[in-house]
Amino acid sequence: MTKAEMTTYERMKRIFEHRDADRAPFVDGPWASTIARWHREGMPEGVDHRDYLGMDRIQRISPDVSPRFPIEVLEETDEYRVYTSQWGATLKSWRDGHGTPHRLDFRVKDRETWLEAKERMKPDRDRINWDDLKRNYHVWREQGDWISAGFWFGFEVTYSHFVGVPLFLAMVEDPEWVIDIVDTMLDLSIGMFEMIWDAGYHFDQVNWWNDMGYKGTQFMSRRMYRDLFMPADRRAAEWAHAKGLKVWYHSCGNINTLVGDLADLGVDLLEPMEVKAGMDPLQLKADYGDRLAFHGGLNAVLHADPEAMWAEMQRVIPVMKQNGGYVMGTDHSVPDSVSLDYYRQFIAHAKLLGSYE
Repeated sequence: MTKAEMTTYERMKRIFEHRDADRAPFVDGPWASTIARWHREGMPEGVDHRDYLGMDRIQRISPDVSPRFPIEVLEETDEYRVYTSQWGATLKSWRDGHGTPHRLDFRVKDRETWLEAKERMKPDRDRINWDDLKRNYHVWREQGDWISAGFWFGFEVTYSHFVGVPLFLAMVEDPEWVIDIVDTMLDLSIGMFEMIWDAGYHFDQVNWWNDMGYKGTQFMSRRMYRDLFMPADRRAAEWAHAKGLKVWYHSCGNINTLVGDLADLGVDLLEPMEVKAGMDPLQLKADYGDRLAFHGGLNAVLHADPEAMWAEMQRVIPVMKQNGGYVMGTDHSVPDSVSLDYYRQFIAHAKLLGSYE
């Protein structure tokens, strides 16, 4: 008799507990243009790609925690669109979905313009899509999904969405302002998710995105991280743990010197372990595998060479899955150079190598 597969919830719970499951969960993030390509190659429209491909399902609740500045389209062509965001950034994005938007300007530039934004960042029930929660929450629970609370605060969000280059100067010249921005964003995230929790919509983890590294090193010294950003990270982790939740921390780039601090402050899982930036998943497992779970660590560059990718998966997955604590996936998102047929093979290889049976 074939043993029934676990749900994503059951797998994730065991992985966070550093216990074996039926297999390691598989979670990855294709671009919108990648999804469009897969539709052209035969994936049915209107079907969740995770269900179609047999991936694990993590559902995210994401209230609006921005200053809610007006969104305006300033220019449109057949190739691109220039518009303002709810964060006050002026962005240029390409219609074909390739690449990240180009940041042209920011409304928040200094303490004075920050105070205008801060005044707009108060907890409010209409920041939450209650209709979406009512429609989907019980479905997520019934089908055994893992549900995440998407916090939004920290270095990367402040730099890339809110302030831009002036943040780097302020980190040296006006650290109190930087701390105020980060704390305000975290306060708003906590306030919104308290409302959601109190309304009966409970989640399993808290996650936040905080890209602190690039190729070879991080954007700041360890001391600067500890002074400016670590207190808020710790406060978010403590809030999550007080509710019995897990903490999933995202940082692209090379953050090797900060991993110990992240483990100390209460992070439960680190992703994506960006190999091309200098992160070594096997070394991280050896150094922190008793304290941290991990997601990712498969070099997305190797998608261009399937045989090299299969070899890398054979090298990485059996070690990373030992004693639980590993969610399979690449060390970045899935670009539209990846075909549907190849990606099916990629998932099949991952499931075979990630099995505990």
